[in-house]
Amino acid sequence: MIMRKNIVAGNWKMNKNLQEGIDLVSAVNQKLVEVNNDALMIFCPPFIHLSEVAKKVDNKKTFLSAQNCAAEAKGAFTGEVSAEMIASTGASYVIIGHSERRAYYHETDEILNKRLNWL
Repeated sequence: MIMRKNIVAGNWKMNKNLQEGIDLVSAVNQKLVEVNNDALMIFCPPFIHLSEVAKKVDNKKTFLSAQNCAAEAKGAFTGEVSAEMIASTGASYVIIGHSERRAYYHETDEILNKRLNWL
């Protein structure tokens, strides 16, 4: 029987300033010291907070994710963030295909598939 890994991912969306995010990660890290938890814990802050939050992530217990990534690897795409750029911050994961992105920005399966080629 294959055992599934429990995942707890906190997508901050467009909430929390940098200090609030750092405080949250610190509090979760402290709580994980106190409890026996085998779930994979993933923090998903806004792009601009990834590098600083990465400094607080314990890569044995908690991990970092971006909330989205560009479909292109590089180029003149103002405001976009590539998978390579995300990885350089210390993030190991990225959310793609979120229902809000599909609804508000009309992201299609074709766009999501293009992103997967860079991950």
